[in-house]
Amino acid sequence: FDKELLFLTCKMAHVLGTARRLGTTVIDGLPLFRNAWGVARGSSAAVAQRQQSAPGPQQPTRPVRAREDAYKACLIDAAGTLLSPSEPAAEVYQRYASKYQPADQVLSQPEILARFRRAYSTPWAQSTIRYVGDGRPFWRFIVQESTLCKDEAMFEEVYQYYARAEAWSLSPGATDALVQMREAGILLAVVSNFDTRLRQILDGLQVEHLFDAVIISAEVGVEKPNRCIFEAALEALGVQAEEAVHVGDDRRNDLWGARDAGVHAWLWAPEGVSNFADLANRVIHGSRLAEWEPDD
Repeated sequence: FDKELLFLTCKMAHVLGTARRLGTTVIDGLPLFRNAWGVARGSSAAVAQRQQSAPGPQQPTRPVRAREDAYKACLIDAAGTLLSPSEPAAEVYQRYASKYQPADQVLSQPEILARFRRAYSTPWAQSTIRYVGDGRPFWRFIVQESTLCKDEAMFEEVYQYYARAEAWSLSPGATDALVQMREAGILLAVVSNFDTRLRQILDGLQVEHLFDAVIISAEVGVEKPNRCIFEAALEALGVQAEEAVHVGDDRRNDLWGARDAGVHAWLWAPEGVSNFADLANRVIHGSRLAEWEPDD
């Protein structure tokens, strides 16, 4: 009964978190069903979708991996793992605030950073998750609290800045590693607590097409460490929890959240996995990184 109740709860979160319509595509005379995020369900369906969207003549079948125990899917956190801000937030906030505040009212970068951290750690009571849709209410609160600038035009400039690809940098070697894993037959998904700008950012960084699914908290209606967001990724890829590994930089959200869903999890840190070349090697060859346990 408990498992059935959890399943129904997760499904309801999926339905309520997205307004996208279901659809089907026909490949070789067979219907290819899509889930609520427009991603083909099932690992074979995801591979078929790759072939269908590939330009030019159909590519040769990818080589079968030698190891029977290799992972079938890799789930990757976005901010802090796959990508990071190109500039310190305090520097960006100060630059835009200086356009709308008198010089003697512009806070120093250390002051902005301290206020940012305090605001970000404040419980968010306006909704059950921080990022609803485009996330503007939450980020408006963060920007205004961090800079003490209440000008809506200033907030909008900051918001639009972070919607652009140039505001973000991919982790070194990320693109090559993603391509390498895809060519080895690994299914890939982003699993991120983020607002709806993430798709635009990934597209601008020219990596969105490398993922078989992009699961965003603002779209599915739940945030990590809630196990439902990981189960949404597993459903989209058509794999079992024990066949996937998740990597992310947050102990609570990524490490413990994924493990609670039954997914293998590695911490993006010197104690765990710290670069994409290592990640690709571990995923493709099925090696098992000793699960790092935090001291606290």
